Amino acid sequence: MTPDQARAQYNFLLTLCIRKAEAFGPLAFAFIKDHELSAIGLTPEEQFNLLVATAEAFAEEPKRYTHKLDCLQKALEILPTTSFFDPELARQLQHDIQRLKAELDLYSAAMRPERPSPAAGKLAQRIVVETDMPDYYLSIAQQRAAAYYQEKYRLTKESKIAQHFTSATRRFEPDTVAVQKEFPGACAPFVAARTGAWHVMLPFDLKISRSPEDPLDAALRIWYAKIGYSFPLRYDMGRLCSYYDDQVLDIDMTDPHLLFVSAAPLRETNLGQVDRPVANDVPFEIALPRAFLEGTNSLGPYTQVGCNIKVWFDASSVSLLVQGAPDLHEYGLEGAAGLLTRTYASEKTAAYAGAGSQKWHEGLSFNFVNMHLQLLPDVTTAVVPAHTPIFSLYPVMARGQYQVTDARTFGH
Repeated sequence: MTPDQARAQYNFLLTLCIRKAEAFGPLAFAFIKDHELSAIGLTPEEQFNLLVATAEAFAEEPKRYTHKLDCLQKALEILPTTSFFDPELARQLQHDIQRLKAELDLYSAAMRPERPSPAAGKLAQRIVVETDMPDYYLSIAQQRAAAYYQEKYRLTKESKIAQHFTSATRRFEPDTVAVQKEFPGACAPFVAARTGAWHVMLPFDLKISRSPEDPLDAALRIWYAKIGYSFPLRYDMGRLCSYYDDQVLDIDMTDPHLLFVSAAPLRETNLGQVDRPVANDVPFEIALPRAFLEGTNSLGPYTQVGCNIKVWFDASSVSLLVQGAPDLHEYGLEGAAGLLTRTYASEKTAAYAGAGSQKWHEGLSFNFVNMHLQLLPDVTTAVVPAHTPIFSLYPVMARGQYQVTDARTFGH
């Protein structure tokens, strides 16, 4: 950037500042970050004016104070070289810097309180996972989920800068990129719900539809499913029959209670260790999705996809919240939420036969992580691509380990 270009940009920025334009802060901060002001020909007076104006434009929020401090400290360093140096102005800047530092210390102390160290010899909560696809669920799937959410919610440089500024007077400027900051990825809790969880997904496309047209070509299951009742079906010579015998059922193919669940071949075969039994009469990339679908069930209108994931945890201290991934609605589905507390007694005896047989089982309960998916109202077909987070698992404190208290009981 030439000195003439730099001064033109400086004049433009100060014009925005005088007009109290919302775009001034983001554009000025980007200009300061991207250029060495003295090297591009701005005079000390111009540098000082720009730095102070930018500092004043920052939102009055402690998390923005680091950048605000940086601008004020640079302005204080430049002030003695300007033609309008005034000791009183220098003292005012020093006072502002001291105030910001003090408030930043208060903010830091509140955001990062000291936590008591765990009792000697006490281990952190352990969640132990047993599955027939350990490399996929414990490593590959988590890497895929991280890449998925990073790609989907990564903020642009402009939007990151815009986070630091507010404007007392906002104008309707939907096409001004410099002020666009209201992206989902800008909300810390929103992102933490996606990046701070343990994710369950599938290595193949999954389709749930109320129509028999265009099923995915690896496997298909059919269900009659409504609130309170479900039953598995199959095709036989163009008719719908009981999945268990040859009974022909008088069900029209347009019945609104029919669910067609299908899977595509694997997107990749490098899944690491796979211990799930699969058919040997078809290629593995088809056999594994078929094995998954053979393990599906239904719970009324919900399709239950069994993932063969068994988790062990100390149910006296922690529970496990399992729910549909936050973005699942974008694919036309909703996922049921469930709280895994202690070992259930609804499984078959084989599931309990080995419980307690290992040393590490002591003090731990177990439960199973499955997917429960239902089409959203007015949605007739939903397809979830392979390696898309479908369900998420969040450890939470067990109910007996916390107490909800009204702050008013502590007085003032």
